[in-house]
Amino acid sequence: MPSALACPSPASANDLLTVFAGFNRIANGRRSDVVAKLRTASLAPDTPLLVFDDATGAPLDLDLRVPTDPAGPPAANPTEATEAPLRGVGRPRLGVVAREVTLLPRHWDWLNRQPGGASVALRRLVEEARRVHQGRDTVRESREATYRFMTAIAGGLAGFEEAARALFAGDRTRFKMLVEPWPEDVRVHLAELSSAAWSGA
Repeated sequence: MPSALACPSPASANDLLTVFAGFNRIANGRRSDVVAKLRTASLAPDTPLLVFDDATGAPLDLDLRVPTDPAGPPAANPTEATEAPLRGVGRPRLGVVAREVTLLPRHWDWLNRQPGGASVALRRLVEEARRVHQGRDTVRESREATYRFMTAIAGGLAGFEEAARALFAGDRTRFKMLVEPWPEDVRVHLAELSSAAWSGA
């Protein structure tokens, strides 16, 4: 049966971005710094830009428009101001929010018998799993981020499929050999994203 459990909210996403114009890395750093640099950069209006989240390797949209409303947000509706805000499930101020979890009845029975109840037991199980599998998860996340980036920017380059296979096989030497002919900035960023992708790294 589904149930809403109060669980800690995930940490804020990594705010580090990297921007490519073609195969050239033209900006990287915190989102605010990247936006400021791109707004003042001397780029042709039709220059295609690829923006990547450094935490996931995924391409994303970046709004470079400068806010034009100096008056700030509109005043609150007087009738709305008198209404008390609805209180959500969990403790948002502590980063604890409610999410739906679906388990079998025997799982709920076990959780509810644990000290502190289901929420406390689930948090403890998650933390233990994170600790036990931290190394494996780090390797997997690094490989996935590397693959997302290389798919978006280098999917048409020679050796892409072989490089992807080497990445997921954990063959660092072959991976480096296959991407060696690729543009320098692409290779540099791949090396950064894949630094934790190799077992024992």
